[in-house]
Amino acid sequence: MAYRHPRPPQKPEPHIALWMLRLLTLPEAPSQFVGKEGFSHNRLAFAVGLDHWIDPEDRPFDPQAARADLYQLLAQAQRACAHAPLPAVLQGNVQRLATLLGLGAVESQVLVFAVCLHTEPLLEKAADTLESLSSPQVIQTLAAVLDAPAAQVRQALANQGLLARTGLLTIDKRCSSDLKSKLDLLSNDFSDQMLAAEINPIELLRGKIQPAPAATLQLADYAHIQPMLDIIRPWLRHAQASGRRGVNLLCYGPPGTGKTELARSLAQDLDCPLFEVSNEDEDGDPIDGMNRLRAFRAAQSFLAQRRALLLLDEAEDVFSESPLRRSAAQSSKAWLNRALEDNPVPTLWLTNDVASLDPAFVRRFDIVLELPVPPRAQRQRMLQAQGGGWLDAPRLQRLAECEQLSPAVIARASSVAQALAPRIGQEASAHALERLVNHTLQAQGHRPLQRHDPHRLPELYDPAFTHADTDLNALAQGLAAAQTQGHGARLCLYGPPGTGKTAFGRWLAERLDKPLQVRRASDLLSMYVGEAEKNIARAFRQAEDEGALLLIDEVDSFLQDRRGAQRSWEVTQVNEMLTQMEGFAGIFIASTNLMDGLDAAALRRFDLKVKLDYLRADQAWALLQRHCAPLGLAAPGAPEQVRLARLRQLTPGDFAAVLRQQRFRPLADAGALVTALEAECSLKGGGQQAMGFV
Repeated sequence: MAYRHPRPPQKPEPHIALWMLRLLTLPEAPSQFVGKEGFSHNRLAFAVGLDHWIDPEDRPFDPQAARADLYQLLAQAQRACAHAPLPAVLQGNVQRLATLLGLGAVESQVLVFAVCLHTEPLLEKAADTLESLSSPQVIQTLAAVLDAPAAQVRQALANQGLLARTGLLTIDKRCSSDLKSKLDLLSNDFSDQMLAAEINPIELLRGKIQPAPAATLQLADYAHIQPMLDIIRPWLRHAQASGRRGVNLLCYGPPGTGKTELARSLAQDLDCPLFEVSNEDEDGDPIDGMNRLRAFRAAQSFLAQRRALLLLDEAEDVFSESPLRRSAAQSSKAWLNRALEDNPVPTLWLTNDVASLDPAFVRRFDIVLELPVPPRAQRQRMLQAQGGGWLDAPRLQRLAECEQLSPAVIARASSVAQALAPRIGQEASAHALERLVNHTLQAQGHRPLQRHDPHRLPELYDPAFTHADTDLNALAQGLAAAQTQGHGARLCLYGPPGTGKTAFGRWLAERLDKPLQVRRASDLLSMYVGEAEKNIARAFRQAEDEGALLLIDEVDSFLQDRRGAQRSWEVTQVNEMLTQMEGFAGIFIASTNLMDGLDAAALRRFDLKVKLDYLRADQAWALLQRHCAPLGLAAPGAPEQVRLARLRQLTPGDFAAVLRQQRFRPLADAGALVTALEAECSLKGGGQQAMGFV
């Protein structure tokens, strides 16, 4: 065959030449490499010393003689390699790894060969003469090439072997393939790093793990989970001091709640370096779950002798699966279960979706922490800290009221607004911050910020203007006394719309000096089965965490009589509401306009049922007088009192509606105000009572 390469390749180093010759003299190889009329790869033949057979001019090609020369060259190479060292850089790096990880002689040999196979084209070409290999054939091939016992090679490449456990080298068992493809190294540039220079072994993990940046938040910013921090901090300190193995913490919660910053803050509090398992490579491409799990395995081995913490963020990449693909965790379930019980480096696992984790994995975590959006008081402190002092009180309160406002959204918007402040001024920056937050919330599927608090207590609110069958002031005093003794209360407020049920809840919260959480049916119901129950449980939990008074409006949506239920979820929603009511230690108020259809068992759960009815005539008259003065209207007289007394379905809500109309349709006098109230009542039907009853 004519030699087609103008520049012959350089002769390989002794060990490379020996491995090439052993590959070419395996039972499967000679018939493919040495053909009837020449070699399948002339460059390969030249490299191993068969160049005199390439396009010979004085004699025809003799396959049998060429094979004999091949075996003779093998014998010479074996003698030449007896005392020839490996390249100094490679040998030194492998020795450092062996010392750090405890690699044995055969494991080191296999690793050296794999590195050279991935960097020496001629060695790869020699291996390609074997074509496709199964995993058992890989073991036999490596045993022959390295002149090592097959049993030891098999042990070195076993799933429980150090090479696999550290992630340095694994066999791809998915299918038969060429030798290079079957030997999967830690990373794409691992072999180049091993040959480039003397390295710190930790540098081999570059692109797989990386030192975490400094925390931008403090543990004080997580006061809303202080009871759990009081467990986590001493537990991690104990693990660090005692060298305890199998220490794992799972933290889950919605995106942007500060899970990553919490991990960094914990490491900072412990004065301990934190390493993060990368979710993208150095080119910015995402790393799949299996490779991230391999990086975790490698980091556990490489960092085992150091005082460190490991962070695996977006753990759903490892645990989540689909109908078409098993998760990396499920594919390595037995190994991961053992790793969670024996990992030497304490690890913090973060996920937005705890539902993606198999319960068998969850129970192996020492601590499972839910990190919710911070409560209102905490949100307000964060806004004050990051708002640069230029957020006015109304804007600060409006932002803090948003229950979906996460620390990440606050931080991003504040960063942009602060950068703009020198250019556009503080007032414009404050407006920009609010606008940025608003657009982010909408993009996340949340409601935008409300310009006005719908639950704000009316300025003229007074329980004396509420027609209740219970003394509301005395009730508030009794609830305050019960709270000081650690007792909760469950109240049901019922009555027609507009009678002041929500306003009483706001007034009571202010009277008891408690935050108020108001939930409507639209906040809790969901199109997905089971989600409403979760939302109900979350509402009670958030109220308990914040020490808030919880008011659920339109509670009839959840407490319908179960005897009339036609679907299973109608029953489970009632059951969940009852369960949460019984376990709630705070003050819970349920309000409804529809008392008749409520579940009988639910009604028994309420400590007190308070009816709020239409205004009495004396209340309506006093309320009219109270409203005229702020509006600049003359005091009403007897004609207005008579007309007002005829309105049998008048509520405080009607006064509020008329006051809103007055903003764009001014009232001329008290008579006009009564006329507007009459119009409101006429829409209800039966809105006037008989003459003579005042």
